[in-house]
Amino acid sequence: MILQSTNPANGAIIWEGPVDGPAECQQALERARATAPLWARTPLEDRLAIARRFGALLKEQLEGFARLIAQETGKQLWDSRGEVNAMIGKVEISIAAQAERAGLREQEMPFGRSVLRHRPHGVMAVLGPYNFPGHLPNGHIVPALIAGNVVVFKPSEETPAVGARMAELWAEAGLPEGVFQIVQGGRETGAALVAGDIDGLLFTGSAQAGRVFRRAFADRPHVILALELGGNNPLIAWPEDIGDGEAEAVASLVSHSAFITTGQRCSCARRLILPSGAAGDRVLEAVLAQAAALPVRAWDEEEGFMGPLISARAAHKACEAVAALTASGAKLLLPPAAPRGDDSAFMGAAVLEVTGVATPDEEIFAPVLQVIRADSFDAAIAAANNTSFGLSAGLIAQDAALWERFASEIRAGVVNWNRPTTGAASAMPFGGLGDSGNHRPSAAYAADYCAYPAASFEAPRIESLPIPGLPQ
Repeated sequence: MILQSTNPANGAIIWEGPVDGPAECQQALERARATAPLWARTPLEDRLAIARRFGALLKEQLEGFARLIAQETGKQLWDSRGEVNAMIGKVEISIAAQAERAGLREQEMPFGRSVLRHRPHGVMAVLGPYNFPGHLPNGHIVPALIAGNVVVFKPSEETPAVGARMAELWAEAGLPEGVFQIVQGGRETGAALVAGDIDGLLFTGSAQAGRVFRRAFADRPHVILALELGGNNPLIAWPEDIGDGEAEAVASLVSHSAFITTGQRCSCARRLILPSGAAGDRVLEAVLAQAAALPVRAWDEEEGFMGPLISARAAHKACEAVAALTASGAKLLLPPAAPRGDDSAFMGAAVLEVTGVATPDEEIFAPVLQVIRADSFDAAIAAANNTSFGLSAGLIAQDAALWERFASEIRAGVVNWNRPTTGAASAMPFGGLGDSGNHRPSAAYAADYCAYPAASFEAPRIESLPIPGLPQ
């Protein structure tokens, strides 16, 4: 069976290759298991040197790699360049995090010393997403490798070319054979990999898949599970009054929260909560005007803000979700334009008002924004927290007291003030609560799930210990 990847903007074939089935996954895991002890014994300095060479290769080939990401995902080139730069930065960030959170600690004791070491788990399976096919799996892979784990990586079946190029770069960096392997395919390939002899599963993807993995690993407690999932993320915009240009400034933060990467970020705002009344009306007018004007273009055309979704199928699914919301009573304020035809992957921003409407607590992974009007800030926070997810949340307001209250009451792992909900620093943790994760945040905190602590009491000599009740 052959796997093909196409450019969602024009259907051109980007990559094709054989699908890896259960037998190939088993072979990859056997090679990984055989290689794991040797890589774990490799001095940390050598592992770090290879990771740094990988980062240097990314820097040398930044433009070509960014173009490959843009071709395969459809995202804008400026967005793809940002992704590759994040991959480059992840190397030194992971090295610093490993030293800070998973390094060696010693303390002198009367009998000798106590020592804290961190050990690799062994064989880690990494399942990558399509929206950031380089950066997000890279956030698992780099810390896993420098901790001394071996990795078997399955990229998304939508973005196999980016995954294959990552594997080539690790090999060019000098990673020994068997330490990092790649298997290509869809759900069946992933299921075969996950069912195999692994010590950890590092996954970025949908909450639905996360629920499947939680159940599947309930009887495999020896496998560490790190889930980075989606969100039905709230953004509260709560202006006291609207001066000249302020509504447009708020709208720009909303656009960067809800529509960047064509809404295909797990941290995108899905729900905009506005005050009832004139101030909220002005913000909503500005949001609608800006959303309608956002340029939707292919990456190799004139620069735009959004590109296509990952596939025509994804665009069709998003439009179906908008139609279902409208049928349930939502008011369609801005319909999702199809600028290249109904059968293409291109889709414009869509905005609906859902105040008082019972809507599904689901992530629509597309540029679709639901607006809720609230009569008080209490009601706004209650609406924001009315979700089983808890990944990101944001507040747009000038009042610092509102921010202090919001930061203390909102349930989310990434909480921003007057910045887009999609803003996150690789040097800080990234992850969420509830259906958004399993309390193992990634980014800088990936060091925590890539190694386990081993605490020791150590004495250089054998000395007799007193036995109470016996003559000394």
